[in-house]
Amino acid sequence: MKSPSYYLGLAGLLLLIQLPSLGLTAQDLADQVVIRRTAYGVPHIKAENMQAAGFGLGYVQLEDYGRGVVDGMVRARGEWSQFHDMNAQERAQSLDRDASNKLRYSRAVETFSLLRKETQDVLIGFAAGMNRYIERHKSEFPEWIKPNFTGYDVHAQSIGGVTGGSVQGFMRTLQRQNANSRTLTEEVGMQVLEGSTVWARLAEKEEAPHPDEGSNAFALAPSRTTSGRAILLRNPHLAWNAGYYEAQLEVPGILNFYGDFRIGGPLITIGGYNERLGFSTTNNDPDSDEIYSFQVSPTLPDHFLIDGTSLPIEKKRVSVKFKNGEGSGEETREFLFTPFGPVFHRENGKIYVIRDAGNGEYRLGEQFLMMMKARNLAEYKEAMRIQAKTSSNFTYADADGNIYYVWNAMTPDLPHPSGGDTSAIAVTRSDQVWRNIIPFDKLPQLLNPKGGYLHNENDPFHYTNLNEVIDASKFPPHFSQPILRLRSQHALDMIANKKKFSLEDVVKLKYSQRMLLAERVKADLIAAVKKSSPTGEIADALKQMEDWDNTVNRESKGGVLFEIWWEHYVELSNGGKRVPGTAASVGFPAPGNALFAEVWTPAYPATTPKGLASESRAVEAFIKAVETAKKRYGSWDLAWGDVNRARIAGKDIPISGATGELGTFSVLWFIPHKTDKMKRETRGGDGWVIAVEFGKTPRAYSVLTYGESNKDGSPYFADQLELYANKQMKKVAFTEEDIKKGVIKEYRPGQE
Repeated sequence: MKSPSYYLGLAGLLLLIQLPSLGLTAQDLADQVVIRRTAYGVPHIKAENMQAAGFGLGYVQLEDYGRGVVDGMVRARGEWSQFHDMNAQERAQSLDRDASNKLRYSRAVETFSLLRKETQDVLIGFAAGMNRYIERHKSEFPEWIKPNFTGYDVHAQSIGGVTGGSVQGFMRTLQRQNANSRTLTEEVGMQVLEGSTVWARLAEKEEAPHPDEGSNAFALAPSRTTSGRAILLRNPHLAWNAGYYEAQLEVPGILNFYGDFRIGGPLITIGGYNERLGFSTTNNDPDSDEIYSFQVSPTLPDHFLIDGTSLPIEKKRVSVKFKNGEGSGEETREFLFTPFGPVFHRENGKIYVIRDAGNGEYRLGEQFLMMMKARNLAEYKEAMRIQAKTSSNFTYADADGNIYYVWNAMTPDLPHPSGGDTSAIAVTRSDQVWRNIIPFDKLPQLLNPKGGYLHNENDPFHYTNLNEVIDASKFPPHFSQPILRLRSQHALDMIANKKKFSLEDVVKLKYSQRMLLAERVKADLIAAVKKSSPTGEIADALKQMEDWDNTVNRESKGGVLFEIWWEHYVELSNGGKRVPGTAASVGFPAPGNALFAEVWTPAYPATTPKGLASESRAVEAFIKAVETAKKRYGSWDLAWGDVNRARIAGKDIPISGATGELGTFSVLWFIPHKTDKMKRETRGGDGWVIAVEFGKTPRAYSVLTYGESNKDGSPYFADQLELYANKQMKKVAFTEEDIKKGVIKEYRPGQE
């Protein structure tokens, strides 16, 4: 039987005439929305209906990010290769991605009509706003970019796909076990084996996230604030090209939400607040998929055995166009499917299938829209019960005084122990394969706990509140297990007490530059080096350690040397080998008992680890650190900001903050400086930060570190960097009165 072939190119977009709409022209929509920019270019979009609201948001995103938004839509269509010439290797990878994106696009077309009309309207409006901007600013875009984007394109961006990390992990394990493949190390990385499908090739190229990609969040109950009102802090730290976008979207009587509308769509990942409540996301790491192996049929080609019979493997062939110099070409990619999930590998009489809870999920934008519109905790929970968000912790606060936390996940209800990403579960019967996800109300969560606080810094749910520790034994074993790393402990040290905080106090807490690791081990380091009777430069460096204030403030001296010392100490403690981090080592890649005199323990989760396990290694590492600092940076006698810089939009300034594994709350990570080999520059970290207090009218402060725009020449590109570097935030204009007082520009899309 001939396999079906799929092609969804621009010609295929004729199907889109079926898209529902309000029958409004671009001019109609422009007349129904007004954009007001306040300080730092924050857009406040006020519209008469949801389609006009999406229209305004699409327009301003292109104003500020231009090609960044358009490129995402082109990729979502699966048409990147069609317009970009590449070498053979790059093209092969791009064609794989385009083909898989076309499958997701077909899912977007299939499910669009299943969305609520208001969700459809926002997506259609966003695309129309993009088109309006492209029409009015053609010179900003190459000729091949046309103003023909649709709600399907916007919807396709949030369609769930296959978890590449799990496939990658399993394939690496399979390679190590495969006697027919050469021995591979983690450093070599994953190599695609014979029998691997497009899914495995895509997984091969998937990059692991930076270990500091995550967020901080906490909520304080009215009993813990000076105003008697709940306070919420949202503090994500991703790469500085992640596209956080601060805006207010209002449709009177329907929606009034101030928050992060991630660049590329109106409803991709949202955090912020309305008049009554707010919520924040922090990354978690649930087990949302399972890998299964099936025996192939010995008699029927492209069939597998299940329930005592043979079932066919479905084949889908996707055609993808590509640019080849001045010409063009077309290739086909084949995808294999079973009723239990896609096939990513075949060998030795088996097929390997990944069953992913989020694959094909289409309601993410709709869930976020319902959350944005919620007026109370009950409505917010009802939106969360959609469970279209595969992962993320959610921390919540509202004007009724509630604070609430949930370890959100689309986690399978497994009929077997989890295989993780290192083994496949062999099945012969369909009832051995998971069918349902664990319902929202059975996920770990806390409401208004004792002590009046909630927090999360990307560790699991267990120690969200020390007064009401969540018992791991009450949940399935494939749920995250207890660990509390130093950044999380830093948060607890600040709020797990009886103090009362104002909103301004919370802003100060967010900018805490303490390095908790130094507070735990520096005394032992100093004692050990003193015992060695240091002289000369080592004695001088030790004096700096003694005088150091244990912070990564940009003017503070000592942090540069301490960070390098710890790097060497860990290397000496793990013998130079790749050792996975554990709870005992609070995530550091060495055995906990080789690092610390007292390892982390659940008995004392917020005060361990502490002390050093080895004086001799500490001394050896310190001597090495002095020499390494001189080689890397020219000296060990440097302030943190002498080395660590924020370099963006022509600015190059000293910056406070460090990697979260050291126990800092203000998280930044660095790469080698582009123009000065003796310095580093920020690659990511604190992005959009907001602290909000819920009263009759919400009151908030925020900062978007890299600004509202990434366009060269924009006044909003990195214009908030100094604000962040000076540990300040701007007052948020939320009410009509505040917006009118602060407006610096008012216009309708295309009429500015």
